[in-house]
Amino acid sequence: MSRDAVVAKRYAKALFELAQQDGIIAEVEGQLKLIVETLEQNAEAVKFLSLPSIDPANKIEVLKSAFGDRISSLVMNTLELIVVRGRQDVIAEVYDSFKKIAGEVLGQAHATVYAATQLSAAELEEVVAQFSQLTGKKIIAQQIVEPALLGGVQVRIGDRLYDGSLSGKLDRLQKSFKI
Repeated sequence: MSRDAVVAKRYAKALFELAQQDGIIAEVEGQLKLIVETLEQNAEAVKFLSLPSIDPANKIEVLKSAFGDRISSLVMNTLELIVVRGRQDVIAEVYDSFKKIAGEVLGQAHATVYAATQLSAAELEEVVAQFSQLTGKKIIAQQIVEPALLGGVQVRIGDRLYDGSLSGKLDRLQKSFKI
């Protein structure tokens, strides 16, 4: 585990404990997601935050004006602490760690469902139900269309990939012929 991952996990754990005390775990997770998505879409903001020549107070003011009342004081205080300590490069990892910690405590798991075509709501719900039963956790799914799969689905839960795609089956068949 890299040093950044360890640092991010510490911030996430502390933030989770505070969010749990206040009963706002889902809200905090959503706010962290908003921050990460905003930063991913704005390369200039990431560059601004990473410049050591800019005073952390100025960075915090920009973050406050950008997110305003869309994030709680708890998340803003955590963000301020991260920026003041010059660790803004771990914000996305804090979000990932927070999701994992929340999932473990709440018995949830985030899954990414890859399919060759857009699944209907009923089909996605069936996939979610099957993997909820398999893992014993409540699955929160996000779907991504991946035409290269040809058919079937791949489901990624954490670092585990369940491959039921046609392309995966063809690859395994091809490997079996190369004995």
